[in-house]
Amino acid sequence: MPAIPSSLLEPVWVEFDALLPDRGEFHPDHPLGCHRRRIPDRIVFEHIVDALVHGSGYERIATVRCSDSTIRRRLKDWSAAGIAQRVHPTAVAAYDRIIGLHLGDIAADGCITKAPCGGDKAGPSPVDRHKVD
Repeated sequence: MPAIPSSLLEPVWVEFDALLPDRGEFHPDHPLGCHRRRIPDRIVFEHIVDALVHGSGYERIATVRCSDSTIRRRLKDWSAAGIAQRVHPTAVAAYDRIIGLHLGDIAADGCITKAPCGGDKAGPSPVDRHKVD
């Protein structure tokens, strides 16, 4: 079962694939002109999406079709080519179109800290249940 429905994954792949450099089926620098076939970018892309959706490491996402070292190597290559910087604006625009991006609803800092001096701004502690001894 795919992590994301193909109706959502396919448009993202088309946008991503347009940014990838053209590569042959075999590595061009191999002295004999042949080598193991290169794993298609689409398969690696699907594995990366699975890792992002499930929040697990590449070792758990790796399959017979694509190893975790291949995923890491391809990510390194794509990062060096600057693809992430070009994909980011497209991804944000697509998210805004499909779901709606309301930056005013995003918390900048959601941590709870102590207010040692108290004052009007500091409310009651969220863990204090007003118990009476």
